[in-house]
Amino acid sequence: MFNFFKKKSEKSDINTSDIHESKQSKNDKQEKVSTGGFSLKDVLSKTSSFLVKNVLDVVSGDEISEYELEDIEAMLIKADLGLELSSEITTEIKKKKVKSSDLKDFLRQKFLEILHLAGSNRLLYDKDKLNIYFVAGINGAGKTTLIGKFAHKLRNEGKKVLLAAGDTFRAAAEEQLDIWAQRAGAEIVRKDKADSASVVYEAIKKAQNEGYNVLIIDTAGRLQNKFNLIEELKKIKNVISKNASDSIVESILVLDANLGQNGLSQAKVFGEAIDITSVALTKLDGSAKGGIILAVAKEYGLPAKLIGVGEKIDDLKDFNPDEFIEAIF
Repeated sequence: MFNFFKKKSEKSDINTSDIHESKQSKNDKQEKVSTGGFSLKDVLSKTSSFLVKNVLDVVSGDEISEYELEDIEAMLIKADLGLELSSEITTEIKKKKVKSSDLKDFLRQKFLEILHLAGSNRLLYDKDKLNIYFVAGINGAGKTTLIGKFAHKLRNEGKKVLLAAGDTFRAAAEEQLDIWAQRAGAEIVRKDKADSASVVYEAIKKAQNEGYNVLIIDTAGRLQNKFNLIEELKKIKNVISKNASDSIVESILVLDANLGQNGLSQAKVFGEAIDITSVALTKLDGSAKGGIILAVAKEYGLPAKLIGVGEKIDDLKDFNPDEFIEAIF
């Protein structure tokens, strides 16, 4: 935090410091409340180290040398920005002749630009329609937990929420979602071992007939059989198109922050089956690979809309690109 006040006297300096500390303390408390008791800066500390500190530590003199550019690119790749984006950034640094002293501000603006160009970070929602959130992602990414926390979040906002247990193949998936539904105060449609498309069909009809605001659909994520997965997701998508054509549909890809660059290949696989509109990043707390948010935004134009910042039921937050960049810098 910078001190914008100059010392005029010992007395004025003490008063200014007190005011500054008071404001900082208030801001810290507000930020900690918004992230379940700890600050977003704490959550992103490892990502910040990989994505910002390690890159800035590479440069020394006023001019950035060719060797330092190579090291910067290597650090960006290591931070899970991917080869293409890392190369683009270092090429731009060279072309614009960015000085070492300006590198931090350059990266800050570049990262913000990437996130904003990917599109709005606000979840699609219309209070006068049924809003369907089609949640996809590999097994183990934290899909079911995210859905439960998402349902809890929406219920706290006063919305009537229904869950569809569309992952009918993974052992205990329906039971886990049922437990989360109870914790969140949401209803659930489950038909154990039934065809997932039929579960979604039944859930859509229930949501329409009983005036639900939101329907959240869980889906399978077994990449071991890519063809079957894609076909199943396509069937669910067709059921939604045919039976809820006037609904708002958001297709959310859930990515585990700890898997880094694997998120790009997952976006490709699931993108072949459904029209992914946004990303939710789980397990961001303690991960050094939060830079994948930038890579997915650049490669596929997918904005992040939800982030998991802890293990508690309230630790699912709306993604704000400005707050994210502020926290890592």
